[in-house]
Amino acid sequence: MAATLAVSLKTVFLVLGCAITAIVIYTIVTDGFPFRREVFTPWMVATFIDFYINILPVGAWIVYRESNYILSLIWIVLLVSFGSIASSGYIFLRFLELSTQESQQDPIYFVLLNRKKKDEAESKGLLSVTNARIIFILLGLFMVGTLIYTTSTDGSPFRSDVLTPWMSATLVGFYVNVFALSVWVAYKEANWITATLWIICLICLGSAFTCAYIALQLFHLRPQDPSSLILFRNGNRAANGYDATVLIDE
Repeated sequence: MAATLAVSLKTVFLVLGCAITAIVIYTIVTDGFPFRREVFTPWMVATFIDFYINILPVGAWIVYRESNYILSLIWIVLLVSFGSIASSGYIFLRFLELSTQESQQDPIYFVLLNRKKKDEAESKGLLSVTNARIIFILLGLFMVGTLIYTTSTDGSPFRSDVLTPWMSATLVGFYVNVFALSVWVAYKEANWITATLWIICLICLGSAFTCAYIALQLFHLRPQDPSSLILFRNGNRAANGYDATVLIDE
């Protein structure tokens, strides 16, 4: 079952990466480059903000995941420049490097995991749990404020004139990243009903609920815990000796 999951996710991320690459190339050919004033409508700006807030947790995971800071920086630049093309490619490569044993045990856990020793990985955290909570709460509130402001000044986004070629391409890229985050949520949540509800919120309400979910998970950690523990479900934490972690939901 686990091995099938690993193969399936590896294939899906490869297909998604190829698809969004083809869509971006097609949009450039048919509509030109996006660096034009008329492309940046109010809802396009709001979508870009939503897109990059969702990119942030992926980027934070890459920084944790990579042992080499130069390689981390290269991937972050690619992520900022190429969005879901880079995120899909990175995730595909991480699935590709799994051993047969890792694929059969818990492929998502091993994809998420920094392969350095635990004490080295823990010391690598860029943010404390408290600071991470504050950042994601503020980002979530900022996104809610952006949506309210854009709706009040430019009206509903459900209009044909809003769905420009570059808006369509951006939305596809956005939902590729939502899919990646949804896989993580499904891995984290023991209850499939809870996981489904969160995924629906991610799909419908975007990065505001991404930030809400991450902030909530951070409140399950103690301030002195490494913030990277948020990546793993409770069983994986216990299996690796993180006994200091307070799990509020248990």
